[in-house]
Amino acid sequence: MAASALSPPEVPMELHVSNREKLLQSIRHHLAETSRPLQGFVLLQGGDEQTRYCTDHLELFRQESYFAYLFGVVEPGFYGAIDIATGKSILFAPRLPAEYAVWMGKIKSLSYYQERYLVTEAYYTDEIVEVLLDQSKGIEKPLLFLLHGLNTDSNNYSKPADFKGMETFQTDVNTLHPILTECRVIKSDLELAVIQFANDISSEAHVQVMRNIKPGMKEYQLESTFQHHTYMYGGCRHCSYTCICATGENSAVLHYGHAAAPNDRTLQDGDMALFDMGAEYQFYGSDITCSFPVNGKFTSDQSLIYNAVLDAHDSVISAMKPGVSWIDMHKLAETVVLDSLRKGGIIVGDVADMMAERFGAVFMPHGLGHFLGIDTHDPGGYLKGLKKPTEPGLRSLRTIRELTEGMVITVEPGCYFIDALLTPAMANPKTSKFFNAEAIGRFKGFGGVRIESDLHVTATGCKNMTKCPRTIADIEAVMAGAPWPPNE
Repeated sequence: MAASALSPPEVPMELHVSNREKLLQSIRHHLAETSRPLQGFVLLQGGDEQTRYCTDHLELFRQESYFAYLFGVVEPGFYGAIDIATGKSILFAPRLPAEYAVWMGKIKSLSYYQERYLVTEAYYTDEIVEVLLDQSKGIEKPLLFLLHGLNTDSNNYSKPADFKGMETFQTDVNTLHPILTECRVIKSDLELAVIQFANDISSEAHVQVMRNIKPGMKEYQLESTFQHHTYMYGGCRHCSYTCICATGENSAVLHYGHAAAPNDRTLQDGDMALFDMGAEYQFYGSDITCSFPVNGKFTSDQSLIYNAVLDAHDSVISAMKPGVSWIDMHKLAETVVLDSLRKGGIIVGDVADMMAERFGAVFMPHGLGHFLGIDTHDPGGYLKGLKKPTEPGLRSLRTIRELTEGMVITVEPGCYFIDALLTPAMANPKTSKFFNAEAIGRFKGFGGVRIESDLHVTATGCKNMTKCPRTIADIEAVMAGAPWPPNE
């Protein structure tokens, strides 16, 4: 059997043309509704290459996400404009010095960029003022709509475009961000196809990891297996985020894999593995988590926790459709996990009472999921006026919106045994009554389980874009060498 059934698809630049058209229609609609003239320019600044601190080592460039969404440009140093009156799209490329050709390769012409990125016109960045004034047909101080606004996932602000001669123009830094962000929330069919490929190659890579894992390996060897597969067979040079390759008690560390916890533990027989890894293809990402025993066979305790999370995962997916509240989906996941833990004798009492005390957050402190697209945590989770909840668990939700057709959102319930949460909860009289202390002791050092899939919200429900083995029977079969998908 071939190492992969997939090959990287050609992504049409029409994807970004349609993204620009979507923004143009949205901003024109907004201006008309607010009785403002349909003129001015949307102006975005792309990303710049960064060196590593004071050295001359250039980090591998990845385009700024909003700019990537509208223009699809892979190179650094660009600006892009959209003329609201005419709909024209204009790229501004950096004017490269002659020696660039010696060290970095052929200097491309403006016509190359115009044809490659399907824009109306292309100029150099040192011509921005002259070109925009000329296009404005005599308006004394043309209006620029610049991108500035809060990313509610990171609490960082997007950076408005800046260039020499900015004082020649009027600027508006309030209008564009919410409109462009909302455009990104609803995916087109062209976008969905790229996200699907990122899911397909990542799902295949997770299966490769399951087939190759064994006690005695290092966590980073499984990270390497995943990255090799997605790059070798999928052309994915970037991952969507830093890989989380957690085994044993590390699987209770929600963002394991960072520089201070670098996927370097030796796998032990009897460990659970929690591998959260997703490839990025042509800017668009995937975000998939698989949990399974390192030795390929679930124990009764591992089965109990795994099935609790799988039942929550499947219950949410079955309930998802347009109009459904994401807070309700999060609470559904918590209820299913708590009920399974109660049936398994790990906790005691009434699940409704537990929910009233927000007890589910002891075992699942993170939110149920997040928007996914060009960013792993795609923006738009909190529309203006939506306030983040303050209660445990719910305050970690990256959105509280109702689902809408065209959204892509992750479903990632989990159940973890985290000392930093269990210890205070067992000391708190409001929650201590729910613990079977003897049973909880059995899970010290267990780690955790998370199951994460990427869902496209359809008109009548949702489509699971992720294609990994999920049932215990399927995982054990794949780890023993059975084909996946099974019908092959």
